[in-house]
Amino acid sequence: MFGLFRTHGPHTVRPLAPSAAHACARMHASAFAHPWSAAEFESLLAGRNAVGDGAFARGGSLIGFALSRHAAGEAEVLSIAVDKGERGKGVGRDLMNAHLARLAAAGVTSVFLEVEPGNASALALYRRLGFEPVGERKAYYRKAGAAAAPALTLRCDLG
Repeated sequence: MFGLFRTHGPHTVRPLAPSAAHACARMHASAFAHPWSAAEFESLLAGRNAVGDGAFARGGSLIGFALSRHAAGEAEVLSIAVDKGERGKGVGRDLMNAHLARLAAAGVTSVFLEVEPGNASALALYRRLGFEPVGERKAYYRKAGAAAAPALTLRCDLG
């Protein structure tokens, strides 16, 4: 169902090491109002139940990442981001396909994630990957200078 690691046109998807923490933090800061620090990424990427994958341009720069944590056959996608200049080029799709394949290889059968209801492109991607809504979290996404936005909780069965 999900493709394994390979070159996808102008980018390659491969596992992330803790050494990618600073690049992930920079990208996260450009995508989210309340970004995570490099130390947080380093700790997460070093965790034994963490799965991190990065999309890399041919020159080697990080253009997207997905990070999950798993236990007892379930995983939660903690964060996914794609460089603004690379959005709409299939990077997120390729990244999530490879990420879900790695989670399945680790014995994960169900994956959960949260997404803002107004994020139409992310919702479309997740639906194409087989995610379905299973709940909602009120005031989940903090917004700079605005009220917190809700999140839809989505689930995808990998089996």
